[in-house]
Amino acid sequence: MHNIPVAKVDDLDCAVLAIGTDYPHDHLLLWHEHRRAQVLYAATGVMQVETVDGSWTIPTARAVLIPPLTRHQVTMRGVSTRSLYIEPATVPWFPVRCRAVDVSTLLRALILEAVEMEPHHHEHSREAAVAALILHELKNLAPLPLDVPLPPEPQLRRLCEAFLQKPDIHDPPARWCTALNISERTLARLFQRGTGLSFSQWRQRACVLHSLQHLSAGMPVTRIAAMLGYDNPAAYTAAFKKLLGRPPTAYRSPGTAGGREP
Repeated sequence: MHNIPVAKVDDLDCAVLAIGTDYPHDHLLLWHEHRRAQVLYAATGVMQVETVDGSWTIPTARAVLIPPLTRHQVTMRGVSTRSLYIEPATVPWFPVRCRAVDVSTLLRALILEAVEMEPHHHEHSREAAVAALILHELKNLAPLPLDVPLPPEPQLRRLCEAFLQKPDIHDPPARWCTALNISERTLARLFQRGTGLSFSQWRQRACVLHSLQHLSAGMPVTRIAAMLGYDNPAAYTAAFKKLLGRPPTAYRSPGTAGGREP
């Protein structure tokens, strides 16, 4: 199925619904939730998924698992999605918090195939076998550190959200302390308690994940490093590999300058 709102087919008697949707560039899908568990796969472009817990940046050929009834909004940057909507009882192992995941070659092919299938099928049909194999493959997905947790403290959260719009690797903690009228020790405690990360770890992660949208668009690594405030491209590349385990070029979208299939 293509470009069909899930609400129109949500009551169909099938464990897995697969829908492909094409979005205009920079489209904002406002806050909403689904009754079913969702596997949101980026066939093209980069998605930014937000919940009360944090922000997930999902580049091409990766996915995010969104638990049932989780309020979220999504910014689509040149995105065509392939979504699986799954009956909650079918996936009791589904995470209770959003999770970014790598997608195997097999699962990618299964998702693309499922979108082309009719939602109604017999128990022993090929379509039923595809759906069953999808559920099996979903259990074995490798998680990816593509999330930036956000603290619950309102003032600190607002500063974090502003930073995510224009990150700078050298943004000093003193600036945050002045804005919040607190000490650096208190800032460190708030970050650790609210995000599970130190201030410098959070800042580094926010910068690296922000760069994914620019890599997808084909921006040169040298320019990205300068934009984020890194002293040189090597410093940016080292930070990128430390977080994601692969160099920035591995996260370019196919068809962009210097890009290749991840």
